[in-house]
Amino acid sequence: MRVFVTGATGFVGSAVVADLIAAGHRVAGLARTGAAADALTAMGAEIHHGSLEDHASLRSGAAGSDGVLHLAFNHDFSKFAENCELDRRAILALGAALKGSERPLIVTSGVALLAPGRLATEDDVAARHFPRVSEAAAEDLMQQGIRAGIVRLPPTTHGEGDHGFVPRLIAIAREKGAAAYIGDGGNRWPAVHRFDAARIYRLALEQGASARRYHAIAEQGVPFKAIAEVIGKRLGVPVVSKSAEEAEAHFGWFARFAAVDVPTSSAETRAALGWAPKEKGLIEDLDQPYYFKA
Repeated sequence: MRVFVTGATGFVGSAVVADLIAAGHRVAGLARTGAAADALTAMGAEIHHGSLEDHASLRSGAAGSDGVLHLAFNHDFSKFAENCELDRRAILALGAALKGSERPLIVTSGVALLAPGRLATEDDVAARHFPRVSEAAAEDLMQQGIRAGIVRLPPTTHGEGDHGFVPRLIAIAREKGAAAYIGDGGNRWPAVHRFDAARIYRLALEQGASARRYHAIAEQGVPFKAIAEVIGKRLGVPVVSKSAEEAEAHFGWFARFAAVDVPTSSAETRAALGWAPKEKGLIEDLDQPYYFKA
């Protein structure tokens, strides 16, 4: 297959590209900058110049493909709503180029706020009022007969080179001189290694997005306290409990995510794709020097 990938040079996207190429697929990656183009060339992928704002480039990239994987997203939380709208429009542009065909489009979402306090499954539907509307956009495309699917990533998709939620926790611990958790720290974060997540995208694509939603979840729920304990050990700082009232002062805007309890199942995904994680778990991965380089 010739696969068009947005976010192809990102933390997860680059793993997806490598996995696709290793499986014998051709990859065209969206490149906004010269650096991105160079990175794609180094990975053995083709370059498709454009950006999420350039809908003509998105449509032409999708039109020349056998399937599309959409992983690009601007994670600047200072303009989150704006970035979510940019994402929605990009998904609709990609879908428009696939209308009337059986070629799949797989978009990216998350589980962090999907079903707090209970086990989330692939059957759960994301609330439409949440600012990130990638799932709602994909559902709209499905209503138009477009073969769309959704891969949901956990709060921590980990591995060397991670620059997501866990590195943010490490930075906060360094700044505050303590690795904190909220209450008893029993709230659970699901997790997956980026290489395991990459195989979900490929398998879902190869099967033509035969399911609506896929959960890239290797570990159903890692206690937040266990994450804080590794961070404290590696940084040599105390591991402390914060009350709900103290959490915002310690974590800032991240307090909502530090408190979330969202154990998540991937049973349906495993059964549908024949997928099983192969890489190390979060705690073993986090307890590596590369997470704590200054």
